[in-house]
Amino acid sequence: MSTLNNINDRVELNNGTRMPWLGLGVFQMSDDEARQACLHALDAGYRSLDTAAVYKNETGVGQALRETAFSRDELFVTTKLWNDDQRARRASSAFQESLDRLGTDYVDLYLVHWPVREHIAETWKAMEDIYSSGRAKAIGVSNFLPHHLEKLLAVADVVPTVNQVEFHPYLVQPDLLGFCKDHKIVVEAWSPLMQGQVASEKTFAALGEKYGKTPAQIVLRWDLQHGLVTIPKSVRASRIQENAGIFDFELSEADMSVLDALDQTRRFGPDPDTFGF
Repeated sequence: MSTLNNINDRVELNNGTRMPWLGLGVFQMSDDEARQACLHALDAGYRSLDTAAVYKNETGVGQALRETAFSRDELFVTTKLWNDDQRARRASSAFQESLDRLGTDYVDLYLVHWPVREHIAETWKAMEDIYSSGRAKAIGVSNFLPHHLEKLLAVADVVPTVNQVEFHPYLVQPDLLGFCKDHKIVVEAWSPLMQGQVASEKTFAALGEKYGKTPAQIVLRWDLQHGLVTIPKSVRASRIQENAGIFDFELSEADMSVLDALDQTRRFGPDPDTFGF
């Protein structure tokens, strides 16, 4: 992944859409916090913003889209279909409500937020209709494990472009990465900084000293070199800027292996097979 040396680098999805490797996540932010964080991120060089209907801050993200000097076609906006709307009759209207809150007539990526197993097939067909309408430049999923993806692919005319999942050195999920690679699905890491636990792992600090980087920058670079898009969350301008400083160094293969070996199959978020919402 030595070509990843510029924040403007993008990965080409399986439908030809080009997605930034780095984005800003806005989970658990108010509208105003999301607006300010998005504006800070855009000033810092980010071009990708990730929200969701259930975050209840699409309006704030939309305000940032209108206030920034960057044109809409320079930016990459992701939002997600919530579980309660995973029905054929609800998905289209829920999507339009997201567009209205964002104040845009399209999103770059629309994701099924969680795998509601009994509705995977009909929900994906509704997603394909949204994609065919041109109002979503790409569609994908979030929190899908291989067996969820198998169920979806059995009925899909359009292969998901992205699977956004919890991914960090304590949760490497090689089987999932391999499955997605085989099907040309880009994996995107949410909670890449382990919900603030990065500072407690001595390995990250040691590698940070070696490379002249922070522990967070080490982990985010590890994401990139695994071929993952990454969307760290922060409301602080200084941290947002720090998280962007991952394109001017490269981890050695040996140090990548050191980080891989930290895998504990440990989740900080819900399990996609047992979530109860």
